[in-house]
Amino acid sequence: MKSRHKKLALIGAALVVVGIIALLVLNALNSNIALYISPTDVAAGKAPADKLFRIGGVVKEGSLARQADGVTVAFIVTDTETDIPVHYKGILPDLFKEGKGVVAQGRLSEDGHFAASEVLAKHDENYMPPAAAKAVDDAHARAAGKKAAEDTATPTKASN
Repeated sequence: MKSRHKKLALIGAALVVVGIIALLVLNALNSNIALYISPTDVAAGKAPADKLFRIGGVVKEGSLARQADGVTVAFIVTDTETDIPVHYKGILPDLFKEGKGVVAQGRLSEDGHFAASEVLAKHDENYMPPAAAKAVDDAHARAAGKKAAEDTATPTKASN
């Protein structure tokens, strides 16, 4: 075999090895990625049925219910347009409160509630993950658009 053929075989083998490594890395990343989905998108059916994903928004006031065991909790995450019930078994972060931002990671169960495996609370009163802030802003904009459409569609009485 000529040295030229040896070099081509070596380059080909190196490309195959690099391709296999890239495939393994992408497969590992794909299995560990948790997409962020807003409560409105979850209600619209855009949530993956068999994968972990993150849901974020605000813990609805008055929705926090603790079980007698002290570690099982249920609460509602809202983006002010759609509410999603969340069930979690574990210790909640110190900053977790009603009316504050939260991101929960888990799966959607068959009965429509979100079974969280991890709950993260925002770290101060001004922080919200960018995707969660965008979802809340979009929900506010849609709600304002609906209200404006209703106001223009409702006839008003003229006063004399």
